[in-house]
Amino acid sequence: MKKHVHVLTALSVAVGLCMGSSLVLADTAPTTQTAPTSGQESTKLASSYTTFAGSTTNAQALVTGLRSGTAIVLVTPATATTPAVQTTFTPTTGQMGYGNVNISLALAQAELTAAGITQPTAAQLEAALNGGTVTGPNGPVQLTGVLALRADGQGWGNIAKALGFKLGEIMSAAKAHGPVPDSADIAHGEKTDKAGHADKADKVAKADHPDKADRPDKPDHPDKPEKPEKPERPDKPEHGGR
Repeated sequence: MKKHVHVLTALSVAVGLCMGSSLVLADTAPTTQTAPTSGQESTKLASSYTTFAGSTTNAQALVTGLRSGTAIVLVTPATATTPAVQTTFTPTTGQMGYGNVNISLALAQAELTAAGITQPTAAQLEAALNGGTVTGPNGPVQLTGVLALRADGQGWGNIAKALGFKLGEIMSAAKAHGPVPDSADIAHGEKTDKAGHADKADKVAKADHPDKADRPDKPDHPDKPEKPEKPERPDKPEHGGR
């Protein structure tokens, strides 16, 4: 009986230890953080540009349209003197990631602010993105269009420079709104593929170097004149006897 008691006691202790370990592991197991979904990124990005876009609906329309490359419908609210105006346009870039959407809007906002426009109308938003003329406090301003430059294959650094801004400042402003583009998107269109370089043979052909002139044949050396034969000596006269 004592042996059975000892066996049961040992089993009880082992079970208790296993249960305790399981509880400890459960308490200390790391929690897995889930990445934000596409819908969450879209909502966060749109809410951060609500003031700039003029309304929550406009901001969501901008983010959704730029992300999917589909038509964007913006509405300028009515005022005491003007009715509401609806503006529809399609981005020239096609589909873009949320980082590119963010920096596009950040550049458009910076460009309109530089023109003295802090609360743009729907038409002014379109001009900042696709290109067009806006009228600011100092008169009309022709905008190239952030998306038009991007559609030409330019990187964000070149686009910011063309619009008169430093990319670092625009990136800092964009980070406050949401995700920013990665290094590959920033350098879009600025890297030249090695395969695109001309072969050395092609480079030589393009330079149109003149063919080397044929070397003239070496002139034939004249034959050396033959040495004149020595004249024969006349026979000595025979001496007469004395």
